[in-house]
Amino acid sequence: MSGTLYLCATPIGNLEDITFRVIKTLKKVDLIAAEDTRNSIKLLNHYQIKVPMTSYHEHNEQDKGEQLIERLKRGEEVALISDAGTPGISDPGEWLVKRCQEEGIKVTSLPGASACIVALSMSGQSTKRFVFEGFLPGQKKERQKRLEELKDEIRTIIIYEAPHRLVKILKEIKEVFGNRDCSLCREITKRYETVMRSKIEEMISHYEENPVKGECVLVISGRDPKEIQQEDQGRWEKLSLVEHLEVYLSEKVDKKEAMKKVAKDRGITKREVYQRLLEE
Repeated sequence: MSGTLYLCATPIGNLEDITFRVIKTLKKVDLIAAEDTRNSIKLLNHYQIKVPMTSYHEHNEQDKGEQLIERLKRGEEVALISDAGTPGISDPGEWLVKRCQEEGIKVTSLPGASACIVALSMSGQSTKRFVFEGFLPGQKKERQKRLEELKDEIRTIIIYEAPHRLVKILKEIKEVFGNRDCSLCREITKRYETVMRSKIEEMISHYEENPVKGECVLVISGRDPKEIQQEDQGRWEKLSLVEHLEVYLSEKVDKKEAMKKVAKDRGITKREVYQRLLEE
């Protein structure tokens, strides 16, 4: 019988934000795989956990991961923890979980803190629907591409960012998104926890004068659907009805469905589309 991989959520700041179940599990497993053992030892010492640790991070993910798989196959119990929060969410873990599933090894998640959810809940932005982006790409060209993909996203957008890049990233976001509502949550659950809610432009000005410290989570409002609709309406009005229809036909949409889409875009009935096409 193989062992179990436990994905254990750890505090994102305040050491008391950990469940009794996680502490109990960390004390009973055979091995703890930690993103940074130097960081995690503080948590383990705080709760008097004496289980051996091994490093497991993005640079040794596959090699060390295969070693963990072998130990699990032998029946050992392994707990995976990241520096803070839930393993696999912008932290190592995704690859190992997939390999365990391929090998038929049981994986279970012990829920707890996750910075993206905590930030969203206290951001003041809409929480009904949201999209989590983690850290934006390091290369500017790739960041621009990602931001362009997110430009018309109507759901609330959550982004992780390092303090030294914050102002630069905010300027790039404003250039693509415009001056949207935004919340910055920093030092979450710690002594100097703050939430700033403003327009992106105001936030840039504030943090240019007051350099930020601590890890940051940006929670940005989605685009107003009415704005997208108005923009699309203006685009379609520049085309004749035939040209509008050709846009969909060129996408391999059958004529009947294309006419339906044209009617919806222009706010008219399908019958009107048909009549006007006959006239043209």
